[in-house]
Amino acid sequence: MTNVVIVIPCFNEALRLDTRRFLHFASRHPRIRFVMVDDASTDQTLDVLRSLEARNPGQFDVLPLASNGGKAEAVRHGLLHGFSQQPFAVGFWDADLATPIEAIPEMLHVMDRDESINLVFGSRMQLLGRKIKRKPWRQKMGWLFATVASQVLGLNIRDTQCGAKLIRVNPLMEQVFADPFSSGWIFDVELFARWICLDGKSNPDSAYEFPLAEWQDIDGSKLRLKDYIHAVAQLTTIWWRYRMSEWSPSSEHPVPLPISSTSKAA
Repeated sequence: MTNVVIVIPCFNEALRLDTRRFLHFASRHPRIRFVMVDDASTDQTLDVLRSLEARNPGQFDVLPLASNGGKAEAVRHGLLHGFSQQPFAVGFWDADLATPIEAIPEMLHVMDRDESINLVFGSRMQLLGRKIKRKPWRQKMGWLFATVASQVLGLNIRDTQCGAKLIRVNPLMEQVFADPFSSGWIFDVELFARWICLDGKSNPDSAYEFPLAEWQDIDGSKLRLKDYIHAVAQLTTIWWRYRMSEWSPSSEHPVPLPISSTSKAA
């Protein structure tokens, strides 16, 4: 029985996806299953993912989206698929493995040992003995963004944007993903805002910020300086929607995005 489902959102990752590393990790961790979501890539990503699935169909699922919806919706779609399998936990991880995939069991251990924790997320804190390698401009922009995001959320979070997060499967956390995200690449902040509305306001200790032992910038990142600038307007929208109004999920039963007709039959 699968205990954990990890979603890997992919868009034009054919040349960067380290399939050998994924396969090696999966062979050592049979309780973990991967949902590889192809966000309507225009390169050979889907072929690469199909090859990965064929080599280990027991631990790799490919979900090809019919149209490009962006990372936020690729993640949400994959998580809805994961929730439907009723595992112990679901999560999402960046396809470039900037956060080493080997950190998954370490983060799961936090959730395993404390049943009150619903959300565990990686944090790229610069601590002695840690190998956190970020480009200087991205490190400074990341610090500034995290500071502003914490003010928006009303909660001190050191790193909202690290692409390594685990979610305990329960009805409350499923509601976090009931509606599409509206905030583009900073959907992580919107994720935290929803968690605060549903759980964090009364139970802030149900989230755990996990200091990563290793992280590094990977060449080919699609994030640019202009994205940080555009994010300011999105943060304002999040602040108004989730802190200044009474937000609640609009649907009790999340509706997944359409998948490509080339996907496997259920």
